[in-house]
Amino acid sequence: QLQLVESGGGLVQPGGSVRLSCVASGRIFSINTMGWYRQAPGKQRDLVATITSDGTANYADFVKGRFTISRDNAKNTMTLLMNSLKPEDTGLYYCNANIRSSRVSGYLELWGQGTLVTVSL
Repeated sequence: QLQLVESGGGLVQPGGSVRLSCVASGRIFSINTMGWYRQAPGKQRDLVATITSDGTANYADFVKGRFTISRDNAKNTMTLLMNSLKPEDTGLYYCNANIRSSRVSGYLELWGQGTLVTVSL
């Protein structure tokens, strides 16, 4: 069964850093674009950053220069390093990936269960 599992959230002070990880497991043939999204309380889910299979990264304007997305294709993992955190970065962070189980199957979009990041004194 294909699944994504996030880890690394928690409470951090403003200006601090946190690293989120996402691991894909199950029958995986290939993973296309992966990404991180976040949802603040009472708000819609927003794109934070994406990364293609060849490592091309794209960031939302509100995290440029502060967050860094990376992935390890051999381990089916993705990381989000978050620096200079602000209270408005608080939210549930979701991992997203498009995964193919075999050479002949299509890509299936998966979401993780989310990991909470709280930026507060």
